[in-house]
Amino acid sequence: MKLKVIITGATGMVGEGVLQECIKNAAVEKILLINRKATGYSHPKIEELLHSDFNDISPIADRVQGYDACYFCLGVSSVGMKEPDYYAVTYTLTLNFAKVLAGQNPLMTFCYVSGAGTDSTEQGRLMWARVKGKTENDLLKLPFKAVYNFRPAVMKPTKGARNVKGIYRVILLLFPLFRVFNRTYFLTLEEVGKAMISIVIHGNPTPAVEVKDIARLSELNC
Repeated sequence: MKLKVIITGATGMVGEGVLQECIKNAAVEKILLINRKATGYSHPKIEELLHSDFNDISPIADRVQGYDACYFCLGVSSVGMKEPDYYAVTYTLTLNFAKVLAGQNPLMTFCYVSGAGTDSTEQGRLMWARVKGKTENDLLKLPFKAVYNFRPAVMKPTKGARNVKGIYRVILLLFPLFRVFNRTYFLTLEEVGKAMISIVIHGNPTPAVEVKDIARLSELNC
């Protein structure tokens, strides 16, 4: 099976890691990057489409037809944000983007990068977890072939990544030690990327893809 995939957020750490894995993996034959600014990546598989307003991708709807998967890696940290602002970027933008994709690609698998600890009840104390939970829940209502909500925790950037900032530079140094003590919490972005490719081909029993599921899926042959 040869996959045509869309990746958002490739100018961020997670999206770049997924992109790097898609470039390497023979199961992926075409990659459409949708970004606000150029990634700087050039490869025969890659087509890059710059679009400024992710809340309205209807002007490029004809460019997103015929794809097997979308890896939605666009996101922001909730640190220092008020709930309405975080909701607008995390929930509203994601749903607006996904609705157009679903209309153009009913056979698409949509993979959303959520986070460990997401609150599916939408009633918990943590603001970010409630918003992520609502985003996951409403994505599942869209007419895609399948929706999988990835819930990674701590991730090690891929070697050669350009978009590694802040605390993740420390994690990069200490990751081998973290991994020894807790293999069920610490993942590499290589594993996340492999799992995203694998899940399109093999599926998963549940739409919520926890850390242990990501690790398992990353080991399957594509």
